[in-house]
Amino acid sequence: MNAVEQTAPGLVSRRRGAVVGGVAGGVGGLVFGASMAVYGMLPTVASIVRTGSAVAGFAVHMVFAVLIGAAFGLLVVRLRLRVRDVLLWGLAYGTLWWFLGPQTLLPLFRGRPVDWSAAEAGDLLPSLIGHLFYGATTAVVLVLHQRELRATWRVPGASAVLRGALAGIVSAAVLAWAPDAPGDLPAWLLTGLAVGACYPLVFPGASEPTGPALARGSLYGFMAWVVVDLTLAPLVRDVDLAWSRPDAVAAAGQLPAYLLLGVGTAVGSTWLRVWARSLFLDDVRKIDTRPPGARGPRALAFGMLAGLVGGLLFTVVMVLVGALPHVAGMVGAQDARTGLVVHLVVSAVIGVSYAALFRRQSFDLLSGVGWGVSYGFLWWVLGDLTLLPALTGAPVVWDAATLAAEFPSLVGHLAYGAALGGVYQRLEAGIDPWWMTRSELEARRVAARREQLLSAAPAVWALTVMVAVVLPVLLGVG
Repeated sequence: MNAVEQTAPGLVSRRRGAVVGGVAGGVGGLVFGASMAVYGMLPTVASIVRTGSAVAGFAVHMVFAVLIGAAFGLLVVRLRLRVRDVLLWGLAYGTLWWFLGPQTLLPLFRGRPVDWSAAEAGDLLPSLIGHLFYGATTAVVLVLHQRELRATWRVPGASAVLRGALAGIVSAAVLAWAPDAPGDLPAWLLTGLAVGACYPLVFPGASEPTGPALARGSLYGFMAWVVVDLTLAPLVRDVDLAWSRPDAVAAAGQLPAYLLLGVGTAVGSTWLRVWARSLFLDDVRKIDTRPPGARGPRALAFGMLAGLVGGLLFTVVMVLVGALPHVAGMVGAQDARTGLVVHLVVSAVIGVSYAALFRRQSFDLLSGVGWGVSYGFLWWVLGDLTLLPALTGAPVVWDAATLAAEFPSLVGHLAYGAALGGVYQRLEAGIDPWWMTRSELEARRVAARREQLLSAAPAVWALTVMVAVVLPVLLGVG
């Protein structure tokens, strides 16, 4: 009897999670289904039941939407996700089902071979964006209707919205110099204001170190690009969606600006929050509960070493594509040997910055590689696409052709980031703070690792890989 009483609440919670998740999936399916009707995808779905009727296709689509939503509800309940993390998990979940659904299971259900080619993926770009909207809508509805989640959600205060708006408009003003900044200056500043003000609404109560904020911000910028440039703007202008591959290629020039806008918004909001707390907090006594790790100069030295290891790995790609002479242009030279020296120096400097931003954030090799890949992707946008041409006297150009040409560099930056994060994690893990016993140290690390894995961090890593690898292929890089 006692055992039944103890397990019943968990069973009820899971049952409620599945029911609410199914309802949320149904709402997300309605949003996704509308876009499928626009792009004529419903007859393709209907072919699963051997008919070409759009009505039948919509019915089949809704059945899958409810079932997939129920599974997401169970996932959220089981992992006990926080409100601010559910949206990113929803986006990652939608991306996963884009791969499992239209790219894999749908051809099998139709009796056709699975085609994972870049051309097929490019044709399915509207489906990818639709799955992202499905995942986001399902997550939002789940939060609003799941009592446990709704009880922990608080409407962000005016100060949080103001901080986000200030960070967004300042970031937009800084990026206004870019030749491919979206729209004219007033429209772009207004976009920055809106993106910034919405940040605390999308990620309520987000309080995290600068490094993770960078990774979250780049994804937020990608979301803003999809919502503003590919969805809201064409709906207002032409009463249409711009989710097709040609539309995405035409808007690709604005993507780096949005990525950097998201980064600036997230980091600016984080810094303003810390500044506000230090300014108005009366009790300055602090208890350091952060997970253990390397401190001070030793941490920076570890970052430098990890950056050099990542730089050597990146060198393989640079030699294959002949990029070293171009890097040498940063110091007015043109030979590959000078380019190698400059490249390794830059790699070490970026490694030091990684140590400063992501210290005590990697609790195992997976999290180290995850944060490193996220940081490497950011430096592809900030460094290769922006600072490198500016420092070598070349024009800064953000368009689909440039993204295509720089795809090998993207691969190199991802490899660099993976090595940087992985090596730094192993070096940092070897540090045993003198004030802790071995058992206390391990207990703190286990607790911190568990907390991170149950947060949005894995979703951030997965979505970063999606944006960094899948999207350039869809835009014609492959």
